[in-house]
Amino acid sequence: GSGNSSSCNAIVTVVDNTAPVAVCKNITVTLANGVATIAPADVDGGSSDNCGIASSTVSPSSFTCFNVGANNVLLTVTDASGNSASCTAVVRVIDNSPPVAVCQNITKALVGGSVTVQVSDVDGGSTSECGIATSSVSPSTFTCANLGANNVTLTVTDVSGNSSSCNAVVTVVDNTAPVTVCQNIQVYLNNGTATITAAQVDGGSSDNCGIASETVSPSSFGVANLGSNIVTLTATDASGNSSSCNAIVTV
Repeated sequence: GSGNSSSCNAIVTVVDNTAPVAVCKNITVTLANGVATIAPADVDGGSSDNCGIASSTVSPSSFTCFNVGANNVLLTVTDASGNSASCTAVVRVIDNSPPVAVCQNITKALVGGSVTVQVSDVDGGSTSECGIATSSVSPSTFTCANLGANNVTLTVTDVSGNSSSCNAVVTVVDNTAPVTVCQNIQVYLNNGTATITAAQVDGGSSDNCGIASETVSPSSFGVANLGSNIVTLTATDASGNSSSCNAIVTV
């Protein structure tokens, strides 16, 4: 009952052993120039900690054309005491950039009355961020009816289904000369003269695109030409190609 007392000091060490609560959310990102980058905040759906989150990381954080589609990433949140927790999010990578279609004009010669144009003939260097999957050209087949300039459309499609088109001019030419076939004939003078036409000495000439005109020279004969005479048949097609053969006209 005398009221005597004494005191001493103690140290109380407070520790935080509680890990954060990691909450993830799924996102969609679009490639730009073939690349996309994300930050931890992009996939953090509301992570928390009793004493506060000190840092966050996400892995992987960079994506390219090889990652188009669904990708799992790991979000890790850490508090000031070093406690951490993780969760998984899905990052869907998409490619919305269409290819760059580049066309070039070409000249194609008919072979046997037709010619086919390949994609490589009119593609002047088309490109795509993630690669071109398919290419087509339309129309691609030409005949004698298409001689001259023809517009075609080149369409390029990338691996994500994005596509673009450009136009090229395909100039179709016919470099094939007619095949001239001659036949010998006999004519009789009438009042001292005789005249022949090209058709009379034509034994079945042909051309892949058709013969436009024929001439024969000489075509007139008189008394001075009695006997055998060599004449030249010349066939010309619509493109100006020509060929000749010789026939004997007996007067």
